[in-house]
Amino acid sequence: MSFADILTFAIVAALLVMSPGPNGVLITKTVPTSGRAAGLANTLGFMSAFYLHGALSILGISVILLQSAWAFAAVKYIGAAYLFWIGAKALYAAMKGETTAQTVAAAKHKRSLLRAYGEGLLTNALNPKVSMFYLAAFPQFITAGETTAVAAFSLVTVHALICGLWFSTMTVLLARLSRNLRSNSFQRWLKGVTGVVFMGFGLKLASLRPNL
Repeated sequence: MSFADILTFAIVAALLVMSPGPNGVLITKTVPTSGRAAGLANTLGFMSAFYLHGALSILGISVILLQSAWAFAAVKYIGAAYLFWIGAKALYAAMKGETTAQTVAAAKHKRSLLRAYGEGLLTNALNPKVSMFYLAAFPQFITAGETTAVAAFSLVTVHALICGLWFSTMTVLLARLSRNLRSNSFQRWLKGVTGVVFMGFGLKLASLRPNL
């Protein structure tokens, strides 16, 4: 695998990471309410999920998902249900509203780093579109019988590092602005937008069909 191949893959992966999606919405929701550390934990979860998808793709399990209608549907609907559930919770919180006293009390119960990591991991892992990306991109950079598993996983590492850099930067910038974003009205607006977007992603994922 040449440096040019790795660079080309990095460009493709960067475009995927930077395109709007559930990961960015989750970071935008987490940082203002739970802080920078929780946002970084989300990011670590995203990165871990890439290794899961990469392993499935390299080992050929993702091919089974695309060839088996039942397996693909199972993973697809689990992912869609998870995204929809997150969106529904956020939308319910926005519609319910909060007083200033409630906001202060909620601050004492910020999501733990483990929970934030789990949210990031599940958001990125329960998404067949990521597996489909690996199935579409990997054949262009891996030569059967020549590319080792270590070399193949180096592409996954490149993808994970790009993801880590992008969302860590986003987290730091949001953390610096968070002091100005903690008003009740903004939090209700943010939760409402987050809820609608996540529910939309869930519905979109539920209608996804393999086309590779």
